[in-house]
Amino acid sequence: MDVWTYGSSISLWNPNIPTMKYNILVRRPDDLTAGWAQQVVNNHCPGATVSRLNIISVDTGTTTRIRLAIEHNGPATLPRRWFVKLPSLAWRARLITALPRLLHTEIRFYNEAARNVPLAIPDFLAAQSKPGKGATLVLRDVTECGAIAGSPDDALTAAQASLVIMQLARFHAHFRNKTDLVRTYHWLAGPVRRLEDQLGAALAVPLMKRGLRRAGKFVPSTIHAVAVHYARHRRRAMRFLSEGPQTLVHHDCHPGNLFWSQSQPGLLDWQLVRLGDGIGDVAYFLATALEPEVRRTHEATLLSIYAQGLKDNGITDIDTKSLLQRYRAHLIYALEAMLVTLAVGGMIKLETNYELIRRTAAAVKDLDAFTAIPI
Repeated sequence: MDVWTYGSSISLWNPNIPTMKYNILVRRPDDLTAGWAQQVVNNHCPGATVSRLNIISVDTGTTTRIRLAIEHNGPATLPRRWFVKLPSLAWRARLITALPRLLHTEIRFYNEAARNVPLAIPDFLAAQSKPGKGATLVLRDVTECGAIAGSPDDALTAAQASLVIMQLARFHAHFRNKTDLVRTYHWLAGPVRRLEDQLGAALAVPLMKRGLRRAGKFVPSTIHAVAVHYARHRRRAMRFLSEGPQTLVHHDCHPGNLFWSQSQPGLLDWQLVRLGDGIGDVAYFLATALEPEVRRTHEATLLSIYAQGLKDNGITDIDTKSLLQRYRAHLIYALEAMLVTLAVGGMIKLETNYELIRRTAAAVKDLDAFTAIPI
């Protein structure tokens, strides 16, 4: 079996086996037991028995992420390394992510959308989501077959970046101009998304000010005033950023949400997935994944690769000038996301947060991004 699923998130699922009822909701890593794992296995291989479960690692950020080693007597196709996501054990991160129900959104993505995504993504094993009671997502750990999970502060080469850009172009082109896109994925643009936007607007100014204050030297002083002005008018800014050609977007495409197998990239962590402007993923990725010197040297070429990738996948109505302006404008969100992460605290390592702020601030300054958005 491949280390990832390509175009189908449930390749392990046998459609001839009736779906069984289970309750896999847990709140803490200590709740993960062999009996809990048995419920997951029963839905894939009835008759296989779990004999042991070992917790390999626990990492707490926007979610609590647990790597498990499972001993069972099932077939070789049934994974023995699992990756489990639970609501964050860090109260600040949990507060920020609970109301917009980000983990619930990711679970719905795997259940309803992932099989149509033409990207390498982890195999889906099981999930359960109950508003007010919690959410649990179980995936195959991509490292089981030798893939390497990225780190948020990885600095990619231009060659690696071009591979990611080509995959993003393929992904965005696949969903762009689909007449039934909004109807099919209405849950990505419904009340939960509006609530997220309202919270973002309400908290934008205090979080931006706190983030800038804590970032210190990592954000040029010339950016501070315009960043706060943007925060005051965030609702208008978000309307502008969402007006581009609509497609499915990842919306959190930084190096830590990548994995690599045989030098090819795949995407992890779909809790911010939404309908939006594809160039936003490109801006977020290039601003976070490249050292400023590498980005400055290769930025124009990488944007050309993206535009060509769209054309190669059937999208011909590309306005290069508009694409560049929207790329510049979307860089602002990349900086905002890193500053808000710093303002909230406890979601990623502090030194990593500073590094991503340094990179995104450099991109915003280099391309005078705040002048690209009409506020």
